[in-house]
Order: sequence, then structure tokens, then C-alpha cells
Amino acid sequence: MSPGQTFVLMIIFMSTMGWVITTWIRARHGYPLENEWSGIAAKEAPEAERKISLLSSENDRLTGQIGRLEERIAVLERIATDPAERTAREIESLRGQAN
Repeated sequence: MSPGQTFVLMIIFMSTMGWVITTWIRARHGYPLENEWSGIAAKEAPEAERKISLLSSENDRLTGQIGRLEERIAVLERIATDPAERTAREIESLRGQAN
């Protein structure tokens, strides 16, 4: 066998092994297996759809929580870096609004 033929066979072998390893990882972690001719090879289980929906709602909740925490951190940074007189003046004005 010539070196060129060996090289071509090695490329085919490596790409096939990459496909096998990728498919194994996807199957192990519960992702649907895809097939290039007919789309998804296996039907998704109903519990998988429920997990996806639960994870999506949790993701939305956590995204909102992160946004609120970023706002609070920005306020704390402003308080920490502003002069004391200005902060005291703003606190007094807020007390005046509450009454």
C-alpha cells in the first residue's frame, strides 16, 4: 500500500472514530441522536421534554435573579465610591419622600 493510500485510510478512520465518540457522548448525556438522512433517530421521551421545560423556566428565573443582583451591586458600588456628603444628602431626600 502506498503512503498516499495509507494517509487516506487514516483520515477515514479518524473521522469515523470522531463520529462514533461524538454519538456515544450524546447518547450518554441524553441528547437525541441525529441521523443525516432522516433527522432525529429516536423519539424524545416525555420526561426529557419535561426536563427541558423545567430547565428553561429555571434558566429564566436565574437570569432575572442575576439581573437584580447586578443592579444591587451597581448601587453598592456607587455608595462605596461616592462622597459621604452626597450619600447622606440622598438618604435624607429619600426620608423626606417617605413622609
